[in-house]
Amino acid sequence: MFDHQVTDVFFDLDHTLWDFEKNSALTFAKILVDNKVNVDFDGFLEIYAPINMQMWALYRENGISKSELRYQRLKQTFDRLEVLVSDEVIDKLAHDYILHLSSFTHLLPNAKEALEYLYPKYRLHIITNGFQEVQTKKLRGSGIHHYFQKIIDSEMAGVKKPHPYIFEMALEKAQVDPKNSLMIGDNVEADILGAKAMGMQVLHYNFHKDSDHGECIMINDLIEIKSIL
Repeated sequence: MFDHQVTDVFFDLDHTLWDFEKNSALTFAKILVDNKVNVDFDGFLEIYAPINMQMWALYRENGISKSELRYQRLKQTFDRLEVLVSDEVIDKLAHDYILHLSSFTHLLPNAKEALEYLYPKYRLHIITNGFQEVQTKKLRGSGIHHYFQKIIDSEMAGVKKPHPYIFEMALEKAQVDPKNSLMIGDNVEADILGAKAMGMQVLHYNFHKDSDHGECIMINDLIEIKSIL
């Protein structure tokens, strides 16, 4: 299935193991009510989701800072909804979102089953572009932190996937050759192309229902890992 023996498996976290969409929606359901923001909830989520993706793409390319990402994704959503929300309230929502997000612990279907299967056979690690103060809480809260030997995030590395250095740091910390490593993630540019450029083997978890890109094996359910590794 793969060109070389795999000894180490590196996972992305959000949209790959941790159910970002569900946990994010639950967080907003809480903080919008707590902050008395009167908005159509389904309409808010529908507009917020693509804006958040755009902001993250800009953040990966160093087009915006962490604080700008947190502010702009909310500001632009409220502007599109034509709902007037003060900067003070937006800043409070941005703070509360980070505070409460990791308290929701839903994983994607079969994430734990896949990790249980892999854990005795491979060394497992995380490479994430998420924020350091949040990602560890997500892993601990959802009960999967103990599966992973090394957890590398973009704030620790000083760069974000697909930059080569974050993969280089991860490989160095895990003390493994790229050719014996497998990266599993949902984002073609950040996870798949980024890891391939470093000589790692790759597996695309097709969370976003992308069309077949021919870059690597693609799976639509994490349980399929059992038939591949």
